[in-house]
Amino acid sequence: MYQDDENRDQKKKNGNEKYSYYKMFGYFNRKFKINELGPPDDVIDVFKLYSKDEKEMLPDGFLRFLIEFQGEERVTIEDVERFMGRVIDPARSDLTRCAFTVNDLFQYLLLDDINGPIKTEAHHDMTAPLQHYFIYTGHNSYLTGNQLSSDSSEKPIIKALQKGVRGIELDLWPSNTKDGINVLHGRTLTTPVTLHKCLKSIKEHAFEKSPYPVMITLEDHLTPSLQAKVAEMVTSTFGDMLYYPKEIDKEQFPSPEALKNQIILSTKQPKEYLQSKNVDKERSSDDEPEDQRSNSDEAAAAAVAVDEEAAAATNEGCTVSNRDCTKEACSSTTQPLSKILGPGYEDNDDDSDDDVDDDYIEDENYRPQKALEYKHLIAIRAYKPKNGTRNALRDDPGKAKRLSVSEQALEKAANDYGDEIVRFTQKYILRVFPKGTRVTSTNFKPLTAWMHGAQMVAFNMQGYGRSLWMMHGMFRSNGGCGYIRKPAFLMGRGPNDEVFDPKAELPVKKTLKVKVYMGDGWRLDFSQTHFDSYSPPDFYTKIYMAGVSADVAKKRTKVIGDDWTPVWNEEFTFPLTVPELALLGIVVQEYDVDSDDFAGQTCLPVAELRPGIRVVPLYNKKGEKYKYVKLLMRFSFV
Repeated sequence: MYQDDENRDQKKKNGNEKYSYYKMFGYFNRKFKINELGPPDDVIDVFKLYSKDEKEMLPDGFLRFLIEFQGEERVTIEDVERFMGRVIDPARSDLTRCAFTVNDLFQYLLLDDINGPIKTEAHHDMTAPLQHYFIYTGHNSYLTGNQLSSDSSEKPIIKALQKGVRGIELDLWPSNTKDGINVLHGRTLTTPVTLHKCLKSIKEHAFEKSPYPVMITLEDHLTPSLQAKVAEMVTSTFGDMLYYPKEIDKEQFPSPEALKNQIILSTKQPKEYLQSKNVDKERSSDDEPEDQRSNSDEAAAAAVAVDEEAAAATNEGCTVSNRDCTKEACSSTTQPLSKILGPGYEDNDDDSDDDVDDDYIEDENYRPQKALEYKHLIAIRAYKPKNGTRNALRDDPGKAKRLSVSEQALEKAANDYGDEIVRFTQKYILRVFPKGTRVTSTNFKPLTAWMHGAQMVAFNMQGYGRSLWMMHGMFRSNGGCGYIRKPAFLMGRGPNDEVFDPKAELPVKKTLKVKVYMGDGWRLDFSQTHFDSYSPPDFYTKIYMAGVSADVAKKRTKVIGDDWTPVWNEEFTFPLTVPELALLGIVVQEYDVDSDDFAGQTCLPVAELRPGIRVVPLYNKKGEKYKYVKLLMRFSFV
């Protein structure tokens, strides 16, 4: 008989069993036994195997278990002794040598920092150019809530960076006094936060979670003098952390490894610089209609483009950039920007920078103006579709660029000419942002974008929901460093120059087996009556596979009634054609006649799963880890 069995028998003799009590109708108590968490049969079996049927497992047996059963080929005897030291209590009276009982092995398996389901360190090759990576990217990173009326703050930026987000978006607008710079969602009721606060927070927290580069994408609605002020603030705040673009960058993006601990800026070229380069050129009426031209150099220099995402929105409600709006100002989403911001601005949605010559080479006859320094800080030049998405996806040799498209444009392009998106993302960076009607900060399903190689899938990190859970799950890959090396098939070409097609019928490459043993921790993270006022909860687990259409599947366990520590012991099988892009979603719910209650979730990248028996910590709806709630599961590939 093993040690834990002996302990349980002794407790029964002593009457030490624990119970929970629920009051019914204010008068009667219902008594429910609290089942102790013990090792499942599979753990007992592997203990017998690697202890050679002895009562104790010695370090050499534990080493064999880790290598052969858990697939941890690089583990050493020193690691084993350290792991065992985490579990064994040196003051234990029955301890005569460094050895595990079956209960010790069970306790080890529940340590999520050692025995979690995926690797916790970065392990991908980080020396390829940036377009070879998926990048953890935020959308309107400064917003605390919805897109129309929430506060802007540096706190969501800090929180995102601490979670490993590497792409931070800031919308820059003049302050009410026109001499300062605020960050806010323009032409809405969102309150502003100063640019200085945002930059300072980025500097202080950029590399807490990951040493790999932070990309700040700027939506710039500023005059040249304010752009110059931005340049001064950026350079003085970041100092040596700021990356200055090099001559070679015009043809090839640098790598995450080369950009370690650096901050890079990405935005469109300043209008003032572009106009000065074309001052002697005759402008085409197609590029800039006559009625949109300014009558003075100053007004032309002050021209700003409408926010690329607001332009894609079908309806974003109020369009005023501060709370002092009038009924007339809020009456239409199509109100001219110049009426909102004053006579110093003109409405112009023309991306005339799309056809500008190489801006890394200076014209010796060009006289520098205020925004020149700002222009030199732009490491990755941004574009948006000018004559349709398909035209924007064309190859543009000699220009390393970033293109931004809305989720609707991406979906349409994926349906109509998906191969062209894949080809584009093999050379350039594609950013996909949520449609403007997502005013409550919801998100879209990111897999279509990833399947076509889009590097920057911009998400509202302040929201919650299955799409955001998928985003969290994807970027648990590679140690949570915020950069994931794209699968080789997304970057390669076939013998006939063909690229990966997510819709193609493919053979099964791997089959994943998932076994759900048990769960624990709810009694510590939740109140006794959180799920049910009159009895312990009735838990069940849902498991779903997200990926290419052929790999999508849903499974669920049986309901375990009246038990805070449910034991399921159920196994499920998932055949996978593209395991590199598959995500395993896990949701625990408490069964209720009317509506089931949420009890925890996680999402795991299949390509990163560690085989063997693993503990899987669960998270709340916002992606915050519970302190105690966890599942014990087994993963195996066949």
